[in-house]
Amino acid sequence: MATITKRGNTYRIRVSCGYDASGRQIVRSMTYTPPENITPRGLQKELNRIAVEFEIKVQSGNYVDASNIRFADFCDKYLEMAKTTLSPNTLAFAHYVVEQMIKPMLGHMKLQDIRPLHVQQFINALAKDGARADGKGSRLSPATIKRDFTVLKSIMAKAYKLGLIDRNPTETARLDLPEVVEKEVEIFTKEEAAHMLACLDDEPLAFQVLIHLALVTGARRGELVALKWDCIDLIRKTLAIKQSSYKLKGEETRNKAPKTRGSVRTVALPEYLIAMLRDYRAWQLKEQMRLGDCWRGEGYLFTQWNGKQMNPQTPTRQFTKFLARHGIPHRKFHALRHTSATLLLASGTNIKTVAARLGHTQLSTTNRYVHALRDADQAAADTFSALLSPEEKKQAE
Repeated sequence: MATITKRGNTYRIRVSCGYDASGRQIVRSMTYTPPENITPRGLQKELNRIAVEFEIKVQSGNYVDASNIRFADFCDKYLEMAKTTLSPNTLAFAHYVVEQMIKPMLGHMKLQDIRPLHVQQFINALAKDGARADGKGSRLSPATIKRDFTVLKSIMAKAYKLGLIDRNPTETARLDLPEVVEKEVEIFTKEEAAHMLACLDDEPLAFQVLIHLALVTGARRGELVALKWDCIDLIRKTLAIKQSSYKLKGEETRNKAPKTRGSVRTVALPEYLIAMLRDYRAWQLKEQMRLGDCWRGEGYLFTQWNGKQMNPQTPTRQFTKFLARHGIPHRKFHALRHTSATLLLASGTNIKTVAARLGHTQLSTTNRYVHALRDADQAAADTFSALLSPEEKKQAE
């Protein structure tokens, strides 16, 4: 039976689990720190509950003594486990944060000793001058601090899930995080999009197709670069998005499953874009014949000069130069995806249809584009104002 001993503001719970070969009793123990303002009756109930659960865990052989686990060592174990769940880019970012931020500040501590105070100190250190090491200023932005903190939070959540800690010290209710101001979604207006498309007439056909596909389908950059010709059905006028491309520093471009399960989708294409794709396919086949043995193609839509798959960062570089050449205000390549959604919503397309085209699994994700609906609603109100206002009626009379 478990024994409970009060030690200052904490309680030690001990359970015997037999004897070793030399006849010495084997005892497992854990420490419980009660929350503030708990009632004596509530404390007793909680202590009894935890003691019973701890005893069951010990006697069933599921207890792991985590008292001596260094946090740096557990971070390494977390990253190893995360290989099966995180995308390559997200995993690379987690590696960076662990090595550059978390280990230097918290890695020397034992996993069980980390408290909300230490986590708050970690957050505060990230917010200080000099925390930024990439030469783009002195301070990290609140959004960057939140991303770095999310890595620490995920590590602690895994430790809690595995039963290595009794309470998660990264619970946001007990911490002060810098306020992140949500940025407005960056888009091209209807007029700006029309002007941009008109400027495309002077660009290479491959780039024209890339931009039109991005705007019409709302596909992500990596999804576009991963497209192969067998994803295009020129008869049914559809595009199948099955994978996404990524590139880690110093490595070759690779493909992976799309961002979410809902990201695997089939999108309808307009007739004009089908015609463009036919022309582009014919041009690419001519290039293949011209280069002969130098062609290294594997059926990708968008390629390097020799047919090899395009670098996933190339569309961004091409798009930035294109905008600058034509004096168009800078937008990120991803703005084409946002623009696709807002133009569809503003034209009255059902939000579920838009979500399906974008590959969103939750409508809440698509809802960030509703400002386009507000603009359309205001335009409708202005129309009624022009038609039904007393001044307009008088003029009509």
